[in-house]
Amino acid sequence: MQAHEIDYQIFGEEMQYVEIELDPQEIVVAEAGSFMMMDNNIQMETIFGDGSGQQSGLFGKLLSAGKRVLTGESLFMTAFINQNNTKSKVSFASPYPGKIIAIDLTQFGGKFICQKDSFLCAAKGVSIGIEFSKKLGRGLFGGEGFIMQKIEGDGMAFVHSGGTLAKKELGVGDVLKVDTGCIVGFTKDVDYDIEFIGGIKNSLFGGEGLFYATLRGPGTVYVQSLPFSRLADKIIASAPRAGGSSNEEGSVLGGLGRLLD
Repeated sequence: MQAHEIDYQIFGEEMQYVEIELDPQEIVVAEAGSFMMMDNNIQMETIFGDGSGQQSGLFGKLLSAGKRVLTGESLFMTAFINQNNTKSKVSFASPYPGKIIAIDLTQFGGKFICQKDSFLCAAKGVSIGIEFSKKLGRGLFGGEGFIMQKIEGDGMAFVHSGGTLAKKELGVGDVLKVDTGCIVGFTKDVDYDIEFIGGIKNSLFGGEGLFYATLRGPGTVYVQSLPFSRLADKIIASAPRAGGSSNEEGSVLGGLGRLLD
């Protein structure tokens, strides 16, 4: 596998975007909805699957697209092709506050495993598939970590995280315990499993769920402080109820006003 060699630069702090510079005829593929801006000479093309098997026939295309359906993603991705004789740029933005991580697959043995919603874009030739759990515990109780994506190849890929990003280097036998939703991704040698929190009080009243993920080294792990699912739950919980009003939110009369309503 030989992916296109792309240059890039990441801009911003909390709401980042990545600007990718393409040589003539170079291609980058991205998730639908991540596009931000591009030069006039770049052409957009919708492709079936991840674009890595476009010449492998109908079966290869269907297999590539089917993997994406299993992870809850769209059947299609968008390819951006530089049709000019000079270099051109295209930019992709993170969908919510956080950090964009540049993954050079050649430095990670050609494979990186990430949460199914974290992939942003990659050089043409990089394969985006699924990483099935081989352990029953992960399958039944893994939550957001049950089905993960695997990014394979020898090119650049970009994933995004929510909130503040932590990078952990695990040695042989080192164990890191993480909320399943807080995992962004990890290298292929990291062993991933689900562990019961334990204790009646923790299980019933802890508010942290019944299980957390255990990541065993060696390898590199990326952890996010604010998974999008947690942010969405907070927004839904704070949304005004039917017939209610949030005009008094933050004032002394806020709770009293809602009680009178």
